[in-house]
Amino acid sequence: MSKPTSARPTAAGAKAAGKSGAAGKGSAKPAETRIIASNKKAFFDLAVDYTVEAGIVLVGSEVKSIRGGKVVLTGAHVRVVGSEAFVFGLTIQTYEFAHQFGHEPDGPRKLLMNRREIDKLSRDAHQKGVTAVVTRIYFVGPRIKLEFAVGTGKKAHDKRDSIKTREATREMARAKR
Repeated sequence: MSKPTSARPTAAGAKAAGKSGAAGKGSAKPAETRIIASNKKAFFDLAVDYTVEAGIVLVGSEVKSIRGGKVVLTGAHVRVVGSEAFVFGLTIQTYEFAHQFGHEPDGPRKLLMNRREIDKLSRDAHQKGVTAVVTRIYFVGPRIKLEFAVGTGKKAHDKRDSIKTREATREMARAKR
């Protein structure tokens, strides 16, 4: 005869089955995304071909300022210098408690991208009329990410078409209510 087994597994059995209460490296929990600032006007002024997500190199006082929402994306654009990508025109206001080791508010900041992404951006940016504009900056877990859109500038008649389509979708949404 065999021994009767208990209905509940022991703690060792649960760990062996991979049902531990602690979230380890293998957990599939998605990282929380929190948007800090966005540049909605970029999508109005630009015919977007594609968007790219990149990490950004920052010092501690810059991270503290970004956590406080003291960042301005207006006029921020991405350029490839040599074999590295940089963002220019991104204004991160100074952190008031960082007296000695502050940062430069408008300096260029290096982007963390793969070589293939940098090469593609470099090829596309050298075409006439193509630009890369920062669209949003956000947290993904503890890391700060930057998203930029690559595309060509819209003409005035293209902007009018965008306004017409936006107004038409608003009218349809109002009619459904």
